[in-house]
Amino acid sequence: MLWLLVVPIAALLVVVFNFRSMIRQPEGSEKMREISLRIRQGADAFINHEYRAVAIYVVIIAFALAFLTAWYVGIAFVVGATMSSLAGYFGMKAATRANVRVSEAARSTKKLGTALKIAFQGGSVMGLSVGALALTGLVIVAYIFRRQLNVENLIIFENHIGVNFIPFAMTLSGYSLGCSIVAMFDRVGGGVYTKAADMAADLVGKTELKLPEDDPRNPATIADNVGDNVGDVAGLGADLLESYIGAILSAIVLAAYSYVLSGKYYDTAVKLIFYPVVFVTVGVAACIVGILFVVFKKVSDKPHQELNLALIISALLTGLGNVVSTNLMLNNVPIEELQAYGFRYGIFSAYYSAIIGIVAGIIIGLLAEYYTSDNFTPTRNLSYKSLQGTGMVISGGLSLGMKSALLPSFVLFLAIFLADHFAGLYGVAMGAVGMLSFVATSVTIDSYGPIADNAGGISEMAELEPEVRHITDRLDMVGNTTAAIGKGFAIGSASLAALSLFASYIYSQTSPGEYVTSVKELLNLNIINARTLGGAILGAALPYFFSGILIEAVVKSASKMVDEIRRQVKEKPGILDGSELPDYERCITISADGALREMVLPAMISIVTPLISGFLLGVDFVGGLLIGTTLSGIMLALFTANAGGAWDNAKKHLEQGKIEGLSKGSIEHAALVIGDTVGDPLKDTVGPSLDILIKIMAVISLIFAPLFEKFHIF
Repeated sequence: MLWLLVVPIAALLVVVFNFRSMIRQPEGSEKMREISLRIRQGADAFINHEYRAVAIYVVIIAFALAFLTAWYVGIAFVVGATMSSLAGYFGMKAATRANVRVSEAARSTKKLGTALKIAFQGGSVMGLSVGALALTGLVIVAYIFRRQLNVENLIIFENHIGVNFIPFAMTLSGYSLGCSIVAMFDRVGGGVYTKAADMAADLVGKTELKLPEDDPRNPATIADNVGDNVGDVAGLGADLLESYIGAILSAIVLAAYSYVLSGKYYDTAVKLIFYPVVFVTVGVAACIVGILFVVFKKVSDKPHQELNLALIISALLTGLGNVVSTNLMLNNVPIEELQAYGFRYGIFSAYYSAIIGIVAGIIIGLLAEYYTSDNFTPTRNLSYKSLQGTGMVISGGLSLGMKSALLPSFVLFLAIFLADHFAGLYGVAMGAVGMLSFVATSVTIDSYGPIADNAGGISEMAELEPEVRHITDRLDMVGNTTAAIGKGFAIGSASLAALSLFASYIYSQTSPGEYVTSVKELLNLNIINARTLGGAILGAALPYFFSGILIEAVVKSASKMVDEIRRQVKEKPGILDGSELPDYERCITISADGALREMVLPAMISIVTPLISGFLLGVDFVGGLLIGTTLSGIMLALFTANAGGAWDNAKKHLEQGKIEGLSKGSIEHAALVIGDTVGDPLKDTVGPSLDILIKIMAVISLIFAPLFEKFHIF
């Protein structure tokens, strides 16, 4: 089993290489280094404070899991939380050092390709850390508790309080939950931080004071750049690591329950348990090749093309490599045994399902690009609505976001239908695994965006020549598009993983020694049952309530910062003529305090809601709750991600001078800035957090389902 660590260790070695290569690049002038240091110190202070707060919750939850299930589940939970935290920490450390070096490369060489390579190397630290640390933790947990996989131990076990579960599946569920908890805190805390600063900087700096983007006279500009790192790098890494592990877990748990409930074909079950782990291990190896190919080649001045090249190489090698791994793992398994686990087309059935997931993820990503990039009609039309005023911009963005939910949903429907056709519910889980199998490259590309954004901010604050800012803006626009594509991948994989975890939740309603001959004996949740239907209605409302709390949290922090910016400008008139420096630290403190204070309630909602529901009304109600939350959450996540991305790029379309006669500082520009302000918390706080919400609720429900069955009140 330990041989599976070879690839993650190799990925971590590449992380070290890329970090050291990036760090050797020059940082530029004294002023550039000073600005970069402020951003770095602000990001470090926030993430250290956040992780200290999260550690308290991790310890409490670990002890609760250990008591209610088993001690090893609590340990696995802590390992998962640790790996997720480390990935976010490593990525942010690299990003806050890469930003100034990207800016200096643009200044000294005037070549977009040189700056792109440094940003890409900085992003690869985050990307490869996600894949490597997620797999390392998973393999370590599986190795430590490998005896749970022995034929005499892969059973339904009854613990000291009479709760039934499969020890191995419960252990890995604990690991996944640890990743999920940190991801939720990172995404909510980082999202509130970055969007509060961004909104305040735009509303006062751009629309009231008519200052350019990242102008050093804007007191919130450093806080805005700090927020890019804590929200869009550390938060992003923890988010996709959680999605990655959740997808793998869903396939493992389904294979484990399928064996335990049938009592047949132990050797085949073990192979299917490790098949998704091997699949993603091949994916990490493919990502190493794809990333290093771009690092070592001569990079062109076409950033979109270079980033797509890394993604295409990673995806193709993942697909080709897993043809070999599938054949090696399953070649000697009798067909009738695979058919018992839902395989309809021989040993490659689950592989076909994973390929369906990869294709579906790419299509959903391309649809996200279509709706959010100014290279296409929807966003360009939204930009032109500024000619009719702010109201039209807001209405147009809402319309675009709502319409954008249909086609990705249709793709998800086809993916689920086809993946199930090839390999049953296990195939659906493998579809999610396939979508995220080359997550290291996806996260690398996503993390590149905030680095480029920070580089632009440093260029503006250091008052570098306009040509430098033009280079960093080109990099940043591509980063916005890749971020939208990444959100599409995350939403799609969350949907498939949540469905698979929901099936595992149904399977968990069994007792020791109970066997079934058909899935139909278990999947009998009745949607017209009052409890189930009531749970579905409440579940459908929950993502809206959750999103409202997140937006309110952003608005509270942004309002305080708006007041602070106005106070500083009023009390220090010299700020606007450059004779006095703003108090940047005060804005950083406001944003950090607001984020740390507001991150707890949304995170607790995702944990407490299924617990209260289950202990009050039982497993049927929770089943309905999961159905409603998953369906509503997917639609809302698609809407918020695409609407917010379109508003952002519609603004940048005008700022790039692509609308004749209009420029920064015009009334039309102000209308688009307001649209972007509305969209900011939607795309960077609400959308990503909804993905985590539906998976945390699914994992919590899976872990505590036996308790709900035994101890519900009504």
